[in-house]
Amino acid sequence: MGAVTAVTDADFAEVVLKSAKLVVVDYWADWCQPCKQLSPIIEELAGELGDKVTFVKMDTNTNTNTPIQQGIMSLPTIQVFVGGEVVKQFVGAKPKATFVKALDEYL
Repeated sequence: MGAVTAVTDADFAEVVLKSAKLVVVDYWADWCQPCKQLSPIIEELAGELGDKVTFVKMDTNTNTNTPIQQGIMSLPTIQVFVGGEVVKQFVGAKPKATFVKALDEYL
């Protein structure tokens, strides 16, 4: 059982890029309606896959450097990292099945 934890510009490299596990990063903002729709799906996935996957959320209002470095142009954006590299990226709210299928490739 896992939880979705917050990640910041300060700890992004440590938490995401240096992780031995698969990492899912949810870039969001409080004004973003699709982000709010996506949040329960990410929480659910963290509960189901938290032992194999690290799920983190980045508030793009308070953390601006990492989204720029990662080329995030719109919200929500989900990035999947393996060994510090982006292997998948999704823009916009997607159904849970889309994420499950994408993560299955790496689990």
